[in-house]
Amino acid sequence: MSDQRHYHPKTLAVRAGSEKTGYREHSEALFLTSSFTFDSAAQGAAIFAREEKGYLYARFTNPTVTMFENRYAALEGAEAAMAVASGMSALFTTCMALLSAGDRLVCAREVFGSTYLMVEQLLPRWGIVADFVPLGDLDAWRDALKRPAKLVLVETPSNPTLKVVDLAALAEIVHAAGALMVVDNAFCTPAVQRPIAHGADLTVTSATKFIDGQGRILGGVIAGSEELIRGPILSLVRTTGPTMSAFNAWVLLKSLETLPIRMAAHCDHAQAVAEALAGRGDLVAVTYPGLPSYPDRDIVARQMERGGALVTFDVGSRERAMHVVDRLELFSLTANLGDARSIVTHPASTTHSRMTPEARAAAGVSEGLIRLAVGLEDPRDLVMDLHRALDG
Repeated sequence: MSDQRHYHPKTLAVRAGSEKTGYREHSEALFLTSSFTFDSAAQGAAIFAREEKGYLYARFTNPTVTMFENRYAALEGAEAAMAVASGMSALFTTCMALLSAGDRLVCAREVFGSTYLMVEQLLPRWGIVADFVPLGDLDAWRDALKRPAKLVLVETPSNPTLKVVDLAALAEIVHAAGALMVVDNAFCTPAVQRPIAHGADLTVTSATKFIDGQGRILGGVIAGSEELIRGPILSLVRTTGPTMSAFNAWVLLKSLETLPIRMAAHCDHAQAVAEALAGRGDLVAVTYPGLPSYPDRDIVARQMERGGALVTFDVGSRERAMHVVDRLELFSLTANLGDARSIVTHPASTTHSRMTPEARAAAGVSEGLIRLAVGLEDPRDLVMDLHRALDG
């Protein structure tokens, strides 16, 4: 398409990034090839030297992957995007591309369990200093960034506690300190939240989740400025190969066409489930950004279109949580999320089990906490299933 800036997200989700071959196909083509040929030795040398545009090797250049990247970048409001093998690959690639030994990373305390372990245990192996800060405490961020830092990593809403941070306010603090801000946008996707519009330098997203939307394939994507994506991030991907397959890119490209519609339905259903749970009197807490009881509704109103598809509730103990999870019939018991099928997870024993009890407690992951990723089933059936399991 020509200049895309005046199109709305639903149009971009369907039309942005498409490129046609000489066969004039309507659906985007799938290029299952490991390499690409050149018309001459001179052309090959020119493409390798970046003097001429062209595809080289599918480890880092593939037309199907490029179409997915371009469509995703348009939805995020980013200049460019880089597709990789998984969400954690997107996070690790970003850190490895932008950090060196002696650099300091400041990370929100409330993040996905694997993200926490990557920052706490893996990055220090390469001499990268890591500190954790409570996600929503802007004063704590100011104090933490009084010391030099290269990168700030946040996840909002957080996994699984659904806490948020004011992105615009945090970006001001981060940039004043001379750091870059990276936002994990997997829970919302650009259909619900566009962090770059609120000051983020980069977003990282697990495309495995809502971008695919049906639990089929793995993928991750990094979006941001042309300078960062086509500079250090592309350089690392080209050399080390955390590659997204062309087939996965094609599946995700087609999934993007329905992302705004699917996310609207996910949010509607999650709102109904959260309201039903909030009406009970036997739960320690029910958390959902769309509830009137949510403490940071003003932040949600400024930077999120809706409340998202995740709902959490605390039943008071691990024993009761396990009992409730086992009694549910319509919710799939798995550690994934973002599927058309609703999913239930007990984070303390699964996604966050490798964290110490102290670290889980500091992040708000209690033993009785249950996370729901609300799918596309009729919410009345989901509510009935939850009431039956909780009343058991």
